[in-house]
Amino acid sequence: MSASSASLPFPLPCRPRRTGPDSVAWRVWAPRAERVDLLLDDERIAMEPENDAGFFTVEKAGVPADQRYGFSLDGGPARPDPCTLFQPDGVHRPSALFFPEDFPWRHDNPAIERSDLVLYELHIGTLTEAGTFDAAIERLDDLVDLGINAIEVMPVAQFPGKRGWGYDGVHPFATQHSYGGPAAFQRFIDAAHGRGLAVILDVVFNHLGPEGNYLDEFGPYFTRRYPTPWGRAFNFDAPDAGPVRDWVLECTWQWIHNFRLDGLRLDAVHAIHDDSEKHLLAEINEVAEQAATARGGKALMIAESLLNDVVMVTPIAEGGHGFAAEWNDDFHHAVAAWMTGERHGKYIDYGDPRKIATVFEDTFYLAGRASEYHGAPWGKPAVDVPGDRFIVALQDHDHIGNRARGERLGHQIDESRLRLGACLTLLSPFLPMLFMGEEYGETNPFLFFCEFSEAKLIDGVRRGRKRDYGLEGEIPDPQAESTFRDSRLTWNWRADPDRQGLRDLYRDLISLRKREPALRDFERKAVSLVEIEDSPVLKLERGGGALTIHFHLGEKAVNYSPEGTLVWRSGDGEKVDRLGGFETLVLRTA
Repeated sequence: MSASSASLPFPLPCRPRRTGPDSVAWRVWAPRAERVDLLLDDERIAMEPENDAGFFTVEKAGVPADQRYGFSLDGGPARPDPCTLFQPDGVHRPSALFFPEDFPWRHDNPAIERSDLVLYELHIGTLTEAGTFDAAIERLDDLVDLGINAIEVMPVAQFPGKRGWGYDGVHPFATQHSYGGPAAFQRFIDAAHGRGLAVILDVVFNHLGPEGNYLDEFGPYFTRRYPTPWGRAFNFDAPDAGPVRDWVLECTWQWIHNFRLDGLRLDAVHAIHDDSEKHLLAEINEVAEQAATARGGKALMIAESLLNDVVMVTPIAEGGHGFAAEWNDDFHHAVAAWMTGERHGKYIDYGDPRKIATVFEDTFYLAGRASEYHGAPWGKPAVDVPGDRFIVALQDHDHIGNRARGERLGHQIDESRLRLGACLTLLSPFLPMLFMGEEYGETNPFLFFCEFSEAKLIDGVRRGRKRDYGLEGEIPDPQAESTFRDSRLTWNWRADPDRQGLRDLYRDLISLRKREPALRDFERKAVSLVEIEDSPVLKLERGGGALTIHFHLGEKAVNYSPEGTLVWRSGDGEKVDRLGGFETLVLRTA
């Protein structure tokens, strides 16, 4: 189904569109320009003002399918299209036409219930040696074998250079050229769907990166009313904000409808400011659902929010933003602080096993409690909100990469604690997410890396990393190619019995989660923390008492004889009369 203007939930598309076999219409919002020219190779074509809202349009026949083009504002140099889908030569060079509707899809979107999700976060550039979508396809079968059914891809919006995390992207519609561009992304999505894997894309609608960002020359895309940690926020609520909102909504439509993504993960939505009668986040979710319906299926929309506020997952009709799920960092902070002993920064409010129990019981630990880290009471209760509205992770790109040397959790704790962390994550009353390589104990770090071309910006990034992490020792140079190379996965568990054993544990846990209905019951649970021979044991009842899970949070074995029939244990042995250090038991109790 083509996205005709009549089917879109916004006035007209900003992306170039075909009007005939070789005819193309361009449309651009440039209210800060009196004249706009379309540049095609050596040809300069004056665009016509569409109305008094600052839009300019032009139509031309005889245009090649991959035509390079740019816009000249008031006689200035060529600038990329704000709605470009492809930047084959990088962020500063002309755009290239790309029509996603041309792709010959072979597979439908898989139908996966939210309660069944097991997610896997990955970064295309470091997933494989080649760092491309096509190379990533070769690893999909490993994920299927593990039991993963949904992939969360870190941002692929065009960013400067060939290496980066993706959060400095400057073209939200475009797909990173060094990964293979938009056609390769479509091949990756289709290949994943053919294996029953859903694909969710991480998108950044709270800011743009600093290099290659020309939007200010076109119009009032940004505002100084709301500062963000990464620069100016988008202008979503001023009187002239309508086209900016439509720009984001069209981008949402593109990814869900034209690229057939199964959903989006919105980065740092707490930094998306909007005073409008209907919040932009609610509109994004409405458009995503319309786009999914138009291509057939549903859209799983996920919010990353640091607010600990269930307004994110509250239905729009009830005054919320309507996301399907949100990240819950309290789980990670509580588990990681207790396991590692770290108490600085974001971990200062955590560290006690009782706080892990509180997260299991109440979802958020900071649910209105006083927070030393925030310097004020933080968060709101998540009363009566089912656990499958929250995604938890033992490791993710932020909590690894935003360390001085990108150390994974396996560098900080021993294997017994690492195995317990896997059990806590995958048997928790929430939706689990793994970070690439976690399942076999990858030892390569995941560092912060980038490839800017402006000397002042490079120096600023280097100084910023040293300022933030210098007390922890030497900081790898984020601009160095070696930093990027050092972050690649090895995929070498088969030759290492310890790594193979850890991967087997993850696969067993995922299989257990899928075959036991109680582990997909996110409404009926009971949590308690008991002391057995001065050692803490976290007890979690799932499915109205059908299963009871016993997480031993102590390193010495204890005598323990809980009631129930053994279903699974993380250690050795068949008798339930002794609990090993950091061992987990799953018992059938009803």
